[in-house]
Amino acid sequence: MRLPESFIKNYRQILGEEAEAFFTSLEEEPVSAFRTNPLKAAQQHFSHAIPHTPWGHYGKISGKSAEHVTGLVYSQEPAAQMVGQVAAPQKGMKVLDLAAAPGGKSTHLLAYLGNTGLLVSNEISAKRSKSLVENIERFGAQNVIVTNESVRKLAKTFKHYFDLIVLDAPCSGEGMFRKEPQAIRRWHRTLPAEYAKLQKQILSEAMPMLAYGGSLVYSTCTWSLEENEEIANWLLQQYDTLSIVNVPKINGMTGGVGLPETARMYPHHFKGEGQFIAKFKDQREKQVFPVRSGRSNLNREELALWQEFAAKHLKRPLEGLLQTFGSHLYLLPLGLPDLSGLKIARNGLHLGTFKKKRFEPSFALGLALAQHDVEQSVEIDIEQFKSYAAGNIIFLEGNYPNGWYQLCVKGNGLGFAKVVNNTVKNYFPKGLRFNA
Repeated sequence: MRLPESFIKNYRQILGEEAEAFFTSLEEEPVSAFRTNPLKAAQQHFSHAIPHTPWGHYGKISGKSAEHVTGLVYSQEPAAQMVGQVAAPQKGMKVLDLAAAPGGKSTHLLAYLGNTGLLVSNEISAKRSKSLVENIERFGAQNVIVTNESVRKLAKTFKHYFDLIVLDAPCSGEGMFRKEPQAIRRWHRTLPAEYAKLQKQILSEAMPMLAYGGSLVYSTCTWSLEENEEIANWLLQQYDTLSIVNVPKINGMTGGVGLPETARMYPHHFKGEGQFIAKFKDQREKQVFPVRSGRSNLNREELALWQEFAAKHLKRPLEGLLQTFGSHLYLLPLGLPDLSGLKIARNGLHLGTFKKKRFEPSFALGLALAQHDVEQSVEIDIEQFKSYAAGNIIFLEGNYPNGWYQLCVKGNGLGFAKVVNNTVKNYFPKGLRFNA
């Protein structure tokens, strides 16, 4: 790996006698890892657990595996997993993931929330938000919306609203050098300072959204002082209601430069890539500000069709606000303000689509529900799963009355499908199909 001379000089100065071990670690292979999803009803045992984490494991998971496709696992390297773990929202909290794509932090936050409270997962890039929506849908959470907005625009809707804001900020990407060689090629001596300016702008626009008594988690995948400790000190100077919270040092984390409460992850100490994390707490007494919530916009026919489907196929009611967007029906988390002025990439949980005098359940609904939530389900084996994921129909043995069933593989949902004469019609989304 050919590192820029100014980068080498900088980290010789910061790390001193540890510098050579640090540079050597950048020549080693990146560390792969994944998290399991506690929202899924059917869990599996995985070896090589990451110490001191509730769901982390070292190793690789195939994107074509049943575990990945049903959302039981999410690939995320170990250092990146520490951001969600430090944030660790309590159930019922209102949480904002401010720069969310591709979804690692959001899905981790959703694991802690356990289908309670609310997560607003924001990604300003429309292109990147597509992968974010896909990953959140696969995870199966019911308490999340995905926005596609600027921070300034969000702040107009969510003033003093969030109990927790997580910003994994755009950065110079030094911590990704061995994982993404292009990060080295685009790095230059003034890049960290350029990103520091952007980071301050984002934080300045985001702070009005933090609730009194709320928490802020700031992180980067870089090691530069300008983007890390200097930003943390700037926050403390700019906002006198903020205090810094100690981040527990686990698995080889080290304290920040001059700010021991913060955490740094270097690959010669921590088994993973590079990361910096700082956590802050607002000291003002918690206040509840009134929220003007949206209202359901279903007409009588739509409501009757949904209620008919739910009564026949679901064993429990789904809590939330029913809204249609075109012919699509969504379930939004309760307690949201009016979102009509925002660009929305995913309006809560997609329940399905209204078609001529009927309701057709969505793939997302079948991913989000457990087998014990539905009246009818069909368990398929791995070979049938591979065939179905490739776009084929499945022939069932036995006697299955015609109708909608939740498909399951290894106990977890793979969407809804219609069974006709013991044949499972294919409802696996065309854009997700693959040959295993």
